[in-house]
Amino acid sequence: MSHEIDSRETDRTRAGWSVRSALPDEAEAAAVLRRYLAEMISRYYGRDTDDAEIDRHLREGHDSDDLAPPTGLLLLAYRGGECAGCVGLRSLETDTLELTRMFVAPEARGEGGAGILLAEAEQQARSLGAAVIRLNTRSDLVEARALYAKHGYAEIPKFGDDAFADHWFEKRLGA
Repeated sequence: MSHEIDSRETDRTRAGWSVRSALPDEAEAAAVLRRYLAEMISRYYGRDTDDAEIDRHLREGHDSDDLAPPTGLLLLAYRGGECAGCVGLRSLETDTLELTRMFVAPEARGEGGAGILLAEAEQQARSLGAAVIRLNTRSDLVEARALYAKHGYAEIPKFGDDAFADHWFEKRLGA
């Protein structure tokens, strides 16, 4: 890997939203990541989940420990002082980062937070020297696929080994 992700502090405010970097084990980060995982489990299986199931998924490798320097970066989004979303970046290849854990809390959706998180992730990726961002998502995450297409991500052939992924996207970053 030619670049290493460091602990650069990011704290930007746009349209009533603010974004800052965090470590996955910080209390607010862990809480929003659990909310993300709860929604992914519930939507995938079409039913509610509980703490025991979330804990099991975390133990089985669905944690976010790699979203910390030097392998990754986690960004938290705040609306009205409350943590309302997150997005992560992790190193894939020399000039390629993977976007992951994109989440905006249901009560904050439709207020521009997803676009702000995505823009900040892209800015951080550029500052780290990445030329490309890749991601994967599922067929049931229709809103996510629309968001990525709206922001210039194009579908590409499968990469990686995520058994839950149905769609793969890539965006080449300009300067």
